[in-house]
Amino acid sequence: MKRTTLLLAAPLLILLCAAVILLRGSSYTLSLPVDPSAGDADAYLVHFEQNHEVVRLARRELDGDTLRLTLRSVSEGKAFVDVYAPDGEEIYLDVLYVHAFGILTVNHYFGSASGSAVLPFAVVLYLALLLWYEALRYRSDMRRSLYQYTNIRHLGWLIYVGSLLLGQLPHLLANDSLIDTVKTTLGTASLLSFVALPIAFVVSILVTLSNFRLMRKEGRNWRNMLGMLLGLLVCLGTILPNALSAYLQRVTFVDVHNEQGAALYLEMLVEDTVLVTVTYLECILLSTILLSVKAARRIPAFDKEYILIHGCQLRKDGTPTPLLRGRADRALEFARMQQEATGKPLVFVPSGGKGTDEVISEAASIRNYLLAAGVPEERILLEDRSANTEENMRFSAALIRSVSGSDAPKVAFATTNYHVFRSGILAEQQGLHAEGIGSKTRSYFWVNAFVREFIATLYAERKKHLLVITVMLAVVYAMIGMLYLSNRM
Repeated sequence: MKRTTLLLAAPLLILLCAAVILLRGSSYTLSLPVDPSAGDADAYLVHFEQNHEVVRLARRELDGDTLRLTLRSVSEGKAFVDVYAPDGEEIYLDVLYVHAFGILTVNHYFGSASGSAVLPFAVVLYLALLLWYEALRYRSDMRRSLYQYTNIRHLGWLIYVGSLLLGQLPHLLANDSLIDTVKTTLGTASLLSFVALPIAFVVSILVTLSNFRLMRKEGRNWRNMLGMLLGLLVCLGTILPNALSAYLQRVTFVDVHNEQGAALYLEMLVEDTVLVTVTYLECILLSTILLSVKAARRIPAFDKEYILIHGCQLRKDGTPTPLLRGRADRALEFARMQQEATGKPLVFVPSGGKGTDEVISEAASIRNYLLAAGVPEERILLEDRSANTEENMRFSAALIRSVSGSDAPKVAFATTNYHVFRSGILAEQQGLHAEGIGSKTRSYFWVNAFVREFIATLYAERKKHLLVITVMLAVVYAMIGMLYLSNRM
């Protein structure tokens, strides 16, 4: 499916719904439960309160215990209809609106009309098309490469749209007006946030405990507090709308119950702005976690020629730390797996320069470890200039290409499991289509790693995420405005 198809689907569905309502909207049938023994249909009094003839009664009939009154529009305006039983008891009272083109709506300005039941189906159909479109894009991008920030955005959007779709389905047959469809759509974001609140609360506690352990082991700095800060922000963002509503209702004199007043809709605007934004970001965070775990658990294909080993901090004597040994051991393990599966040997590429507090380069320390493990020196290619992961990839890619003579060498890389996804993205940015394999690390590292990846995702595609949130909020504001107008008319 092309993007133009999706863009054209929205106006086409709107035109289709408008055509159905225009064709059927000049009349409306009220179905009222009555006592069948009270009398025939003519015994019921139908009274219209109107300045001029806006609506007329076209037909009345009694079908068992249901009184059906068919109303027809006459001219544009507003009227009230009152129905009395034969004993004089009022059994129905509502407001009627006749719009341009003779469309008759009941209860609200954008209320029920003949044919308006097609509206929730149109919304569900468009959400299904959007879900299908995003699923196709996600699958296409994943086939091209796992290591892309666009994959996180597509998966997060899939989760969000899928949740919206599920929120609409239970009300599909119950909604028979534009106003009902709008309320259901607005309520879905609130429902998502409500469902996410206990999860966010529990996760925030676990994140905080994990961060305390991380700070005790690795020191106190703002990087080691990222998970705790994010968990706090998610909880505050989820609780804030409900807290605001409670504050306005109980502490202030702001009337947030008057459906014709502006305060209710200003409160809705603030609440839905927070809820939509927080819920979308939660979906992006969830997709970040899912893809990071997928990348860490993935085993590269056994067709590689080189395996790059990312360096990290050394011990004071120049020997590898447990973290670095884990990366080197994982590379050795993959080399053995490939050798057993295909008989194809690998060239090891230790990567990492010499820090100011290190006696030798990280690459040299890894080489010494590989030699001690029995790897022949001719199968080790040293890259000892890089100072970070981006340089690891850039310098190693240039070195491998110069030695192999190929622009597309088959490369794997070994790093810590939480670092695989981001390393793969940096490799792609260097034009190096490499597959990663992750070594195990302490669990308390994972939380902050997920948060860093989440922040990196938002920053890398900040304009696209901002555009998505802006479009969603524009739709929400339009729906809130529609609610306000419908209750003010």
